Amino acid sequence: MTFTFPDGLSPEVYPLAWLVGRWRGEGVIDYPGVGKKTFVQDLVFDHDGGPYLRFESTLRVLESLVPDKLPDDGEWPAPVPDPTDTEAEAPAADGTPDAAGTVWSTETGYWRVSTDRPEGLEDNKHALEVLVADASGRITVYIGAAGNGRIDLASDAIARTSTASEVRASKRLYGLVQGRLLWVEELAAFGEPLRSYASAELDRQ
Repeated sequence: MTFTFPDGLSPEVYPLAWLVGRWRGEGVIDYPGVGKKTFVQDLVFDHDGGPYLRFESTLRVLESLVPDKLPDDGEWPAPVPDPTDTEAEAPAADGTPDAAGTVWSTETGYWRVSTDRPEGLEDNKHALEVLVADASGRITVYIGAAGNGRIDLASDAIARTSTASEVRASKRLYGLVQGRLLWVEELAAFGEPLRSYASAELDRQ
C-alpha cells in the first residue's frame, strides 16, 4: 500500500507522519510494587498544521485478566465470564478490545522534530523533542531520534507535583512492525533501577 502524507501536515514533522492516526491494542504492565496487569490502550497522534504532532494516550487496566496470584492447591481459579450473560459488555464487532476497565493513566503532549542535530546522529535519523504531561502530576521532556520506522526516546528532565510518584528516569522505544505499532517503556521509580515497565502492540483504527 502506498503511503500518503496526512492532509495539511507540516513538512517539519514528515519523519513522524506514519504515527498520525488512531491506534488501539493490548499490553502488559509488570513492575515491582505494581504487579502484573493487562491493559487496553487508546493512542492518538494528530496535528493542526503546526510543526508538531499532538499526542494523547489512555491506558485502562483489565483487572480480571491477570490475577494477583495463582490459586492455591485445591482452590478453584477465578470464574470465567459467562458468554451467555446478556448484561455483560460485548467485545467490539471488529475483534478489537473494548474500552472496559479502570483508567490507569492518561497522557497528553507534543512531538517535535528538532532543528538541532546532535553530534554522531546517523544521517537517516531525525532528532526529536517530546513533551509528555501525565494526569498523575508529572511532566517529562524526552529527547531522542526517529528513523526507519523506529523511535528511541530517553527522559531529559522530569518535573512532578508534591503528590506525584517519583520517577527518576524513563526510556521509550516505538516501532512500526508489519503495520502494527509496538512500544516498550522502561522506568526508574519506587527505588528501582531503570527496568522494563510496560509494553503493548497496537493496531491502526
